[in-house]
Amino acid sequence: MTDPILSVNDLTVSFASEAGRVDAVRGVSFDLHPGKTIGIVGESGSGKSVTSLAIMGLLDENARIGGSVMFDGQELLGKSDKQMSRIRGNGLSMIFQDPLTSLTPVFTIGDQLVEAITAHRGVSRQKAWARGIELLKTVGIPNAEARMRSFPHEFSGGMRQRVVIAIAIANDPKLIIADEPTTALDVTIQAQILDVIKKGQRETGAAVMMITHDMGVVASVADDVLVMYAGKPVEHAPVDNLFGDTRMPYSIGLLGAIPRVDKKEKEPLIPIKGNPPLLIDLPDECPFVDRCPIAVAACRQGEPKLLPVDEGGSDHVAACIRTDEIRNGEIDGSPVYPPPAIPESPLAARPREERTETLRVENLTKTFPLLKGALAKRKVGEVHAVKNVSFDIREGETLAIVGESGSGKTTTLLEIMEFAKQHEGDIVINGTSVADIRSRRQERKIRRDIQIVFQDPMGALDPRMTVFDIIAEPLRTIRAGKERTHERVDELMNLVGLNPAHGDRFPQAFSGGQRQRIGIARALATEPRLLVLDEPVSALDVSIQAGVINLLDELKAKLGISYLFVAHDLSVVRHLADRVAVMYLGQFVELGDVDAVFDDPQHPYTQALLSAIPVPDPHVERTRERIVLTGDLPSPTDKISGCPFVSRCPLYQTLDTASQARCEGEVPQLTGREGVHTNACHYR
Repeated sequence: MTDPILSVNDLTVSFASEAGRVDAVRGVSFDLHPGKTIGIVGESGSGKSVTSLAIMGLLDENARIGGSVMFDGQELLGKSDKQMSRIRGNGLSMIFQDPLTSLTPVFTIGDQLVEAITAHRGVSRQKAWARGIELLKTVGIPNAEARMRSFPHEFSGGMRQRVVIAIAIANDPKLIIADEPTTALDVTIQAQILDVIKKGQRETGAAVMMITHDMGVVASVADDVLVMYAGKPVEHAPVDNLFGDTRMPYSIGLLGAIPRVDKKEKEPLIPIKGNPPLLIDLPDECPFVDRCPIAVAACRQGEPKLLPVDEGGSDHVAACIRTDEIRNGEIDGSPVYPPPAIPESPLAARPREERTETLRVENLTKTFPLLKGALAKRKVGEVHAVKNVSFDIREGETLAIVGESGSGKTTTLLEIMEFAKQHEGDIVINGTSVADIRSRRQERKIRRDIQIVFQDPMGALDPRMTVFDIIAEPLRTIRAGKERTHERVDELMNLVGLNPAHGDRFPQAFSGGQRQRIGIARALATEPRLLVLDEPVSALDVSIQAGVINLLDELKAKLGISYLFVAHDLSVVRHLADRVAVMYLGQFVELGDVDAVFDDPQHPYTQALLSAIPVPDPHVERTRERIVLTGDLPSPTDKISGCPFVSRCPLYQTLDTASQARCEGEVPQLTGREGVHTNACHYR
């Protein structure tokens, strides 16, 4: 075994605050060898990113750092910023979460690549420019020579992240730190980015430190996994051991909270109850004790150390005094986390065609004018956001719309929520057509039947209003009495798992998951028949996400409510949805029962989406076939005469000339078993 390229020993980081000293990192130790990848996982606030910034020397001056960070034989802690600047971007590089903030908007891509190269290598600008073109080709950016002169805003999110990776590998670094590099990206782009990182690692021989909350990504790329909680490692093991023989209750909870795209059975997810502790004056006890389902009195008698899980020493260590009792997620034959009980909906036994229709959409179309000119605006084209979309939702049913960013999902929701009248179609809500609305009174009456829950729970709640007033506002709008309003707010807070006694608090006093529950309670205030959910769990940690998903399942069973659900995470969709519509460039390309679509995807785009979802199982993830799409979505301003997917379709590339001509000139229609499984592909 070669010497480690990075050796972190008892790293500590603390910050001063008004409430006291915040111990953000409390003793992190690990070794990383050349060509290997370590995955660092944990909830928000566990110390993952602070650890990476301490290694890079990018923390604020008020940070107090202790311990040791040895990189390539030299100690990094204690070096000045000038000394670290010679190492950063050269031997040690970093890929940040948001590519747009990592790139300077006023310089071209080529200028930024050239700067990264010439800052560390004594080469001419001409040679650096040629190297930049080579790097863009390496990370899969087409027409690299021309794109060198483009600015960051002219690239899509996935392409910007590729540029950041190109800059990171420009000088053949020995270590690449990737801090949530795929969090804000679509699954298809995520798959491309992970492949690019692997390719860069192969070409440079670099070690990679992958910081993420996505256990599927860890299963795909990592050799070792470090699980962090409350600023400290609580389990460290080779990836197969971590997933196959998890010993720390927190790690078991993280894995149990993840919906699986490859599992047909819809069992309740396992949320980790409670919130992580504040990292100020922590008591000398296990920091997970208040959330742990198997905690005993001894857990409060000192913080447990990382120790081998098997006698005689092992690469697998965990910080839990009951490690030896845990096997296969069980202790004494019972699950460490007993699955929560979610009632079954009485509607589940009724055939779909016998249920009441809560929403019907016929030929929904939305175009935006493309204007040009500073003063005198003139129309120069149209953006075709949604094209002839039709579907229906029945009582107690969930329809999910999935697809990449820019495919028209959110525009579809907003058109429905705005009761937009259609020229050649219709929107019918609970039996009433929006075309028949003639007054504000009629609109308010229909509005009671359809409510929306937004993606960002904090952005959707007024920070100046108490939780009681937030939930009560819709009730006051429909002129509910004062006594009834108080009763209903208490009832709703109990329903979504919040304490009614906390109604006088403001949103900022609640966690992200609790804020999303407040948003759901508000949406339920008028007793709607349909909830529109726009990425309701994408901004949450997996442990909190599980609780919100279980809540949505429970509400559907108890209230018989229907959901129109938009998401890009197909694992969540598989768990929540009854039917799924796959959207591409404003059109449905596949529609059907969720199991039919997931188990037998017909359209090449659906197949690519499903293959791109990482599975939290190293064996499955590393042996299954993946379809990586090349290129980006075509522009919605283009007039496409044939199949909109033709420019990216892997099937199209295998067809003969006559068949390709049909794809290019004839628009495919949804065909198949109507109401069960249809797709818009000529050759499926």
